[in-house]
Amino acid sequence: MEINEKLLRALGLCAKARRLICGTPQVCEALRGRQKPYLVLEAAGNSENTSKRIADKCTYYGVRLIRLTVDGDTLSQTIGKSGRVAAVAITDENLCKLLLGTCDEKHS
Repeated sequence: MEINEKLLRALGLCAKARRLICGTPQVCEALRGRQKPYLVLEAAGNSENTSKRIADKCTYYGVRLIRLTVDGDTLSQTIGKSGRVAAVAITDENLCKLLLGTCDEKHS
């Protein structure tokens, strides 16, 4: 199985478990909140402004950011949303470990 496919399946699992925050405004709000997400994933093809906004928030609040190779349309299909999704945040520690394991495989 291809690494991208594994990553997308893991994201689908997060969505089904309702441990996913979708959309740039919601992700930024969650980063400011009490219970911060464990991981933020950004879709490829975002505008410079959106990418900078997400990266700055993640850096400021100390949350790991991973830029995906899939575009926002593919990301939204994976998590069962309509429209384009620029970023998602994972709110469960164990699901975050699963995704990080998949990403680490990719970089090996």
